[in-house]
Amino acid sequence: MSDHRQVMTEYLAAFVEELVQAGVKEAVISPGSRSTPIALLMAEHPTLKMYVDVDERSAGFFALGIAKASKRPVVLLCTSGTAAANYFPAVAEANLSAVPLLVLTADRPHELRNVGAPQAMDQVRLFGSHVKDFTDMALPENSTEMLRFAKWHGSKAVDIAMNAPRGPVHLNFPLREPLMPVLEPSPFAVTEKKRRHVHIYYTHEVLEDAVIGQIIEACAGKRGVFVAGPLDKKAFSPKLVALAEQVGWPILADPLSQLRSYGALSDVVIDQYDAILQEKVACEALRPEVVVRFGAMPVSKPLMKWLEALEDVMFYVVDPGAAWKDPIKAVTNMIHCDEHFLVGALTAGWQEKTTNDWMVTWQRLNVKVKTVIAARMEILDRLDEGKLVFEMRAWIPERAGLFIGNSMPIRDIDTYFAQTNKQIRMLANRGANGIDGVVSSALGASLTEQPMYLLIGDLSFYHDMNGLLMAKKYGLNLTIIVVNNNGGGIFSFLPQASEPKYFETLFGTGADLDFRHTAALYEGDFHEVTDWDEFHDALDRAHFHKGLDIIEVKTNRYENVDAHRELWDAIKTAIRSELA
Repeated sequence: MSDHRQVMTEYLAAFVEELVQAGVKEAVISPGSRSTPIALLMAEHPTLKMYVDVDERSAGFFALGIAKASKRPVVLLCTSGTAAANYFPAVAEANLSAVPLLVLTADRPHELRNVGAPQAMDQVRLFGSHVKDFTDMALPENSTEMLRFAKWHGSKAVDIAMNAPRGPVHLNFPLREPLMPVLEPSPFAVTEKKRRHVHIYYTHEVLEDAVIGQIIEACAGKRGVFVAGPLDKKAFSPKLVALAEQVGWPILADPLSQLRSYGALSDVVIDQYDAILQEKVACEALRPEVVVRFGAMPVSKPLMKWLEALEDVMFYVVDPGAAWKDPIKAVTNMIHCDEHFLVGALTAGWQEKTTNDWMVTWQRLNVKVKTVIAARMEILDRLDEGKLVFEMRAWIPERAGLFIGNSMPIRDIDTYFAQTNKQIRMLANRGANGIDGVVSSALGASLTEQPMYLLIGDLSFYHDMNGLLMAKKYGLNLTIIVVNNNGGGIFSFLPQASEPKYFETLFGTGADLDFRHTAALYEGDFHEVTDWDEFHDALDRAHFHKGLDIIEVKTNRYENVDAHRELWDAIKTAIRSELA
């Protein structure tokens, strides 16, 4: 046994052990040669749960899904060369959506960099500004100082990834051959010598009482709205609802805010604002004096345009960690504070209630829109993308998880998934808003949330079919509802649709795929539905089957556009009548 192997083992084992001590429970590993010693040591660790994914792009999003659902830091490990570049989409998404990932890349030692060595590329600061921190680790040594160095960087990486705003951290490990660590005896075996570890204490940003008083004084008695964008914080929803009921302000609740599905019903939660704010008369009638926004910007474009057009309005953005997520540059008061603390402090000190007419107008319009939608859904017999969401809302079981694809699925959820008294956790990759990696993210999230459902379009599903290998390999339980309109449905709503000469070639891009073969390849159950009875039956069968289920719902893109526009016209007519 060479001394190099022992030195490398002790150094890397110290780092791995510190990751675990700092809170890491899962590692997603992409197979490769240069990363061998780290991978073997992670496999050897007695408590670290390991998942192996041969596709690096899928692995990145699988780890992202685990971290998003569990709210814990997850390790992502790959070899040198282009393997790390395939992590880039997931790293970018983790950065923009504040998900804690620890990206570990093995690298050639310094003497083999930039000299034409095989499977080598420049990995120093590979992810640029898309990570919160980068460290090019030292070559392994087992001196007391260097073992402390390794441990220190393990704790630091977790701490940085978990501090608000959370996000990815990249550590690059140059390693020399031989790459086999020493596993006998196990470097993680309990010994009489007590190991020193760094204990990390997390705190939340708070405000002084005087500042809370200033906010209350500025807002009390005024017509205001709470805007709740994507925000996944446990037990936050009932606290914000209680505050809204107390002060008489409506909550415009994005589906990813969890306020539509936290397990109770409240008429202060306005879930049809996307439709309401498409009507100019409503925009003028509902003009607020104060806006307080929690979470990222909601998905609704009519809401964003309405907020952007407001003039002489106090606009508070609650922004723990100073991420400055204000794409419309409307903020007048930036509050760097923990959301739980702020709502609790406001509830304790804010007693004056806004005039009841303000809330009643929002509630009347919200009910009116839901009535119009329900009536149209009742008479719609053919398979339709909006009705699919409407039916899912009624059927999806208590305490389920729902992962939502981008483009049309998230927008249809916004329109057709009204408030429910079920606890349903809704998740999506709304950082970079890409259609890539959604299957893998949902599978990662399924490790925490069960039962887990994924609503996804056909092109996004095709884009990440490789991710289904993890379902087969680890027996993961996921029901995938594929909305197959044979192409990019969202483009049919955009100006590109007015150029039919090249529309299908460049934007429609129908793939004409038969997804039953996908289910067979990954040993899942496949359900092709042709009517709503078959859809309900497929959902029932999937509920009792523990494994991969793919339910394909074929729709027509052109009919879908017509149905949406007819609904919006009916809603606008109803709103004008209500406000007349």
